[in-house]
Amino acid sequence: MSKKVIFFEVKGGSDKGPDGHRPDTMPMVHALQEKGYEAEVIFFDVEKRDDIFEYVKQQAVAYVSRINPGNLEDETQYFDMLRALCEEGVLGLPHPDAMIGYGSKDALVHLKNTSLVPEDTYAYYTVIEFSHQFPKSLARNERVLKQNRGSTGEGIWRVSLVSPLAEHATEVPLNAQIKCTEAKDNHIEYHTLSDFMTFCEQYIIGENGMLIDMPFLPRITEGEIRLLMLRDTPINVVHKKPADTKDAFSATLFSGAHYRYDPPVLWDGLIQSFSKDLPLIQQTLGGYDLPLLWTADFILDTDEEGQDKYVLGEMNCSCVGFTSHLSLASQIADTIIEWITEHENAATLA
Repeated sequence: MSKKVIFFEVKGGSDKGPDGHRPDTMPMVHALQEKGYEAEVIFFDVEKRDDIFEYVKQQAVAYVSRINPGNLEDETQYFDMLRALCEEGVLGLPHPDAMIGYGSKDALVHLKNTSLVPEDTYAYYTVIEFSHQFPKSLARNERVLKQNRGSTGEGIWRVSLVSPLAEHATEVPLNAQIKCTEAKDNHIEYHTLSDFMTFCEQYIIGENGMLIDMPFLPRITEGEIRLLMLRDTPINVVHKKPADTKDAFSATLFSGAHYRYDPPVLWDGLIQSFSKDLPLIQQTLGGYDLPLLWTADFILDTDEEGQDKYVLGEMNCSCVGFTSHLSLASQIADTIIEWITEHENAATLA
């Protein structure tokens, strides 16, 4: 069996270096080559899809996807090819359905059966669902709405009431004034609930459109904690503290948040708790192997006994970068080789 590992990239996009590659792709290629594995990069082109499929099917034992789906002209064609490769026995790092399952914002709703996600978290796939539930959610507490598309905080809104509701009210009137803060840059807008909900319909309509509705957690001001995972092992922790200004809640660099990189040992409590939930997360999100590189973002909250707890805010595995820590490439290559060996041993036993 060939030992070649194919890395998929796509031409163009803001994530490329002067050589046309993502800065973190070639370090993995070179690390694998140094360890005795053939490795190369193929740029996916939908017009060459059939030729690429045949080549990878014949040459590769595994692929590693390094494509940000936002840089693809046709995401469906790419994922369909990856599925076909997996069906042919090529090891997917990760499987395309794992990319979708872990990367989609509604993973949070699927994980409400764990201790990681608040029970009053909702996914809206239609405008009717949104119109029915959101006024009720907002009546209970301050909310965060998250669109499924985009990045850098665009389309993520903190929503609160300008004036308290009448006593015993269970739904916010459509003419109520609300305060809306966008995570992109922490700017504030004021709207009626009706006007804002009409504005948010753009996030729901269209392919893969949806809105996630979660309670706002005030302790976000203490920072968001991102675990960078290599399969089931945390290899880096990023502490992202929002700008120290009134109403700031965004943990993006663009908004002025401060990033600190920590060794995992400093977050042992969070890591132990998350590790216990990993089998249930894996089962809930389709039973696929954990992604090669993925992230999980957490926000501090307080439980009923006044103790710290961590709430899962988002996961991502479509194309997680490690450009600030390229020295991890050798460890990642070792993990790829271990995974291939597991895959080959399982195939032999079968």
